[in-house]
Amino acid sequence: MIGNVAVDVAASEAGSGVSQPKNSVLLNTWVCISHLHLITRKPISRPVNAARCYLWRDNSGSIHATEYHPEVAAAASFSNSPMTHGTGRYTTMEAFGFLWLWYGYPESADAGLLPDIPYIPFKGGLPRYMHSTQLFRCSVGLAVENLLDLTHADFLHTYVTGDDECESDEVRVEFTSETVTMIRDQKRKKTPKFLRLMGIKESHISFQGIVHVILRSGVAHGFGRFTPGFVNPIFAGHVGENKMQTRFNVTINPWDSPALYKAIFPRTAATIGAQDDVMFGPQNPRYLDPAAKKDLHSPFDGAGNRYRELFDKIAVRQQAGDLSYGADANVGGSLAELFQMKPL
Repeated sequence: MIGNVAVDVAASEAGSGVSQPKNSVLLNTWVCISHLHLITRKPISRPVNAARCYLWRDNSGSIHATEYHPEVAAAASFSNSPMTHGTGRYTTMEAFGFLWLWYGYPESADAGLLPDIPYIPFKGGLPRYMHSTQLFRCSVGLAVENLLDLTHADFLHTYVTGDDECESDEVRVEFTSETVTMIRDQKRKKTPKFLRLMGIKESHISFQGIVHVILRSGVAHGFGRFTPGFVNPIFAGHVGENKMQTRFNVTINPWDSPALYKAIFPRTAATIGAQDDVMFGPQNPRYLDPAAKKDLHSPFDGAGNRYRELFDKIAVRQQAGDLSYGADANVGGSLAELFQMKPL
């Protein structure tokens, strides 16, 4: 505990601009802790940054998120926890089919900081096959950087997204003090096998991929648009359970796609996640404890480098006791324009 903030900042020898987020903890943010339908009267454990958290419903159906297991411990034993103001109970919200947990100081909880998900109804209600939960063998930072590097799909998820061969491939990075957005535009790339299976006859397509990340929480959107073809909106709530394991809460809702695509694509989440995890296991030890040599990268790594830089800046501010959000943060702002859609 440093001042009133728990962080572990780890800067590399190259300076703060390329430091590793490692297992740093950023406070005062809404964490996407679980799908609502998974929470029952039987308590489940959902650690956050190695802190205990149990989710359960009482006899009336109301949801509780506590630092103690309701069947084996009393709330009084957690009277010194600043995360729950001495009550043992976390502050929560229900939205978009998820339970959101305020990770930070309860008196600072702000519903206006809840992320927008324009492709999921606020009240939820999507079919359960569109939801999935996976465990990755890595820290939150590595999982988020993997998603920000859209080029990884060219090699790991070729069947769904296609390979890297195309007429042009442009990447741009946008950011605020609290978010990073990577936008990739590919022109005239070979139609992926999965799209051909779904009925796309053209030999070549255009693809735009957008990844939008909220730094404090690990919340991420992956929004793909194939032309001709369909949209692939993927919501990913990363929850770092510890530095070696991240829980990946996912909802995929290709709402304006044909029925066949809408029924099949969300079910690919488990396969895609398993492909990512094959790489995470060997990478994570090196990510947490990088070698002294400098990290070599290409222009396609711009979003990941920006993520590290901004994450480090927030951590340094929080070390000094500043948990505020900048005027440009836009953490809870509408994303409909970014994704070129009308909110559901």
